[in-house]
Amino acid sequence: MSPTIPAPAAPPRPGGRRLLYGTIVSDGVRTANAVLAVDGARIVYAGPADRFNPGRLPGARVEKLPPGSLILPGLVDLHCHGAFGGDFPSGAEAASRRAIDLLHRSGTTTLLASLVTASREDLLRGVGVHAALSAEGLLAGIHLEGPFLSRLRCGAQNPAFLREPDSGLLAELVAAGHGTLATMTYAPELPGAAALVAFLARHGIVPSLGHTDCDGATASASLAAAREGLLEAGFDGVRARPTVTHLFNAMPPLHHRTPGAVGACLRSAASGAAVVELIADGSHLDPFMVSTVFQLVGAGNIALVTDSMAAAGLPDGPFRLGPAAVTVRNGVATLDATGALAGGTATLLAVVSRAVAAGVVLEDAVRSASAIPAAVLGLAGEVGSLRRGLRADVLVVDAGLGLRKVMRGGQWLAPHS
Repeated sequence: MSPTIPAPAAPPRPGGRRLLYGTIVSDGVRTANAVLAVDGARIVYAGPADRFNPGRLPGARVEKLPPGSLILPGLVDLHCHGAFGGDFPSGAEAASRRAIDLLHRSGTTTLLASLVTASREDLLRGVGVHAALSAEGLLAGIHLEGPFLSRLRCGAQNPAFLREPDSGLLAELVAAGHGTLATMTYAPELPGAAALVAFLARHGIVPSLGHTDCDGATASASLAAAREGLLEAGFDGVRARPTVTHLFNAMPPLHHRTPGAVGACLRSAASGAAVVELIADGSHLDPFMVSTVFQLVGAGNIALVTDSMAAAGLPDGPFRLGPAAVTVRNGVATLDATGALAGGTATLLAVVSRAVAAGVVLEDAVRSASAIPAAVLGLAGEVGSLRRGLRADVLVVDAGLGLRKVMRGGQWLAPHS
């Protein structure tokens, strides 16, 4: 039986009516011999082709896709510092616009702009610039990675600007964001961290535990408090879960006598009380560890992220991450000053591909790079899946996950050169 799709009462909206036939991979399910129907900027049907009557969408153009094409939802990145030469922490609007545009065309159709620890003035400027880009619909908001982080686990963060939680600075950042601050990384062992978590939850900002040297008990208690705060703020489902900033990175390694934050975060995720970020780019985590975490906690509790910086999408060479000098060799970015890893250089589609190569089931990898991060942002009813009513953000890839086409809001985007 054909699904009930109301007949249009007006001419097609900009973007037109389109039918894409192929194999759909969305929400953890693979549907062969499927069709995706798009009317303007919205999806009106996604499912088996034999249950869809094209006559219900008159004037639709059939988009011919190469045999074997996979149709995926646009990907959603919770942790991205830039790409294609654009460094979000620098606060340079033109460079950020170019980076966002090329990231969209590379398959990351929804993303946060991640800022690093910096001076008060630089943080406020960066928030202001990217709040405006969020208001234009180019970004889904802002992720603040600092400045309330552990000095012992600062990674590529500038220790000169690290500080204990400061309610005055936090209030300034929230005001400058005009409602666009989405997530914030914090170290739970710092004095004032509990009040920080409560403040974030009250303001609809997801606390993200990370860059921490804390023990397991501290991490467990903080994640539980963050979840309780989000529930009290009226969040539900995945939206009511705190996240963990790039699990394993910038925290003590898991040890059988001192499990630390990693053990606590794994337990919280496995119970459905937290979502852990994984940078499955082949540099930040061993592929075996990536597949192991998927088996332990499940795709529904994982957000694949890039942690990408300005070098993503570009050849090796010198770059910047905020004020820090970075050199990329063989695709690995490190700080010139310390040799610490300084962000990723892969696109999110490349991260999905590498997760699959590590042994993660394709359906799970796609879900963790689309539906789960979309839900974390409260956007499950808008992006991250191929379902009726959602924005038509679509990737067409080949069997090897090579990118063929990108649609955002019902419009095909020109491939980046």
